[in-house]
Amino acid sequence: MPDNADTPARPPIAYFPEIRTLGDAPRLHGRTRSDKPAFLFEGRTTTYAQFDRQTSQVANGLLAEGVRHGSRVAYLGKNSDRFFEILFGAMRIGAVLTPVNWRLAEPEVVYITNDAEAEVLFVDGDGAGLVERIVGQLSSVRRIVVMEGPSGAGEPYEAWRDRQSAADQDVAVDPSDVAVQLYTSGTTGRPKGVQITHHNFYAFSEHAAKNPGGYPADMDWNAWDETDVSMVAMPVFHISGTGWGVVGVYSGAFTVVLREFENAAVIETIKTYRVSKTVLVPTTIQMILDYPGVCRADFASMSDFLYGASPIPLDLLERAVEVFGCGFVQLYGMTETCGAVTYLPADDHRGGGPRLRSAGKAVPGAEIRIMDPEADRVLGPNVVGEICIRSPTTMRGYWKQEAETARTITAGGWVRTGDAGLMDEDGYVFISDRVKDMIVSGGENVYPAEVENAMYGHPDIAEVAVIGVPDPKWGEAVKAVVVPKAGITPDPAAILDFTRQRIAGYKVPKSVDFVDALPRNGTGKVLKRDLRAPYWDGRDRQVN
Repeated sequence: MPDNADTPARPPIAYFPEIRTLGDAPRLHGRTRSDKPAFLFEGRTTTYAQFDRQTSQVANGLLAEGVRHGSRVAYLGKNSDRFFEILFGAMRIGAVLTPVNWRLAEPEVVYITNDAEAEVLFVDGDGAGLVERIVGQLSSVRRIVVMEGPSGAGEPYEAWRDRQSAADQDVAVDPSDVAVQLYTSGTTGRPKGVQITHHNFYAFSEHAAKNPGGYPADMDWNAWDETDVSMVAMPVFHISGTGWGVVGVYSGAFTVVLREFENAAVIETIKTYRVSKTVLVPTTIQMILDYPGVCRADFASMSDFLYGASPIPLDLLERAVEVFGCGFVQLYGMTETCGAVTYLPADDHRGGGPRLRSAGKAVPGAEIRIMDPEADRVLGPNVVGEICIRSPTTMRGYWKQEAETARTITAGGWVRTGDAGLMDEDGYVFISDRVKDMIVSGGENVYPAEVENAMYGHPDIAEVAVIGVPDPKWGEAVKAVVVPKAGITPDPAAILDFTRQRIAGYKVPKSVDFVDALPRNGTGKVLKRDLRAPYWDGRDRQVN
């Protein structure tokens, strides 16, 4: 296994001009680093030569199934090295992989799979039973392949893969082609497919390589080489899981994949495999620090601990720095920008200064400005407005939703994040609230409209509004404020059970409050700020 103890000086940034599209990455590293490990998953090691061969077999298998350039392929399952085989196999022929959140309820899985028009569905053993129940509702799926476990829902993956040719493919793929379609919950109650291109994933590395000076010294956390050991612990249906794995393969690094986050497994993996880089969310960092005996764990190999999705409480950060003893870097971005576009470097995490409350400054190659959302004008320093981003990593757009795309990306290429914040004189961004109503709970985005749509069908509910309230563990917790139907005293547990059957468990409210009426303005719009106010009273910002 790679050992970081005697790691030589790092190159500025890993950039490979030979990799025009991401399907080129296994081709290149399969030749130049053939015997180096690419992945480790539950005791199974895959070298880059094997990874090149297996992704080629997947590509030929997809072609044999009738999948063509631009076709969608879906994956329903937890993390696995096989996921990345499928991802890069699809990339080799210009097909688009859609990872489906395995935590979703059956109707949500059906909607996303059908909306993506997925032609082949790969499913792991845990999801095979769900697929058997919904297979009659999947309108575009022609073939189901089961990754592991019971294969009643479809053909076993390894048998399917291994009967394919390993010959390279003669398929023209362009860097601007879509590579991944990740679904993010929608403000209108329906998930939206975010189309991320091949170039989006390596655009910042290309920018650094082609511009004098490259990246500043405080971005050494983004320098990669083949001696690095990466860990993927975040789910691959998130940009934090898929994107982190893609960066590792692009860079020729060794990536250890965990089936899902589990604090003991994370600690053991870092110690055993000398992990040097990983990305987590504050909730998972808290879980690691709460694990008995964590202070005695060996984290000496860690050079960079990246975190994002939500701010980190100062006391948690200070404890994490003490325990892990490495640099911490906060990242801010969104699925629509292929992940991070700002960074708060390790030096700004030390000393407890005011910048600890910021999301950092723009990555070179990205631009940020604060806009007045009503007057469409740029605001000056320290004035709160909507955070807007222009970046070479911006998505192609939402799949089959041109109107939503136009609302999110301006004619000038600026992405409207929906986050409210300010930028100081030094370019540091401070998030203060959300223009939209999105709730971030444990790093998961939850849109109230989606939860409200699921709850409205309950016979005891006349009206419902969903808000985010402070929570010490999850950052924010989902709360439902319900107006019962006349003469009815609802059972909160029954309402939550009803909701749980219709949406993923992490979206289900943690609590229900009952009121006689919802506050509204003169046009009848529910004033969610008024609903949230009592729970956030005394806090200087409306995100936790």
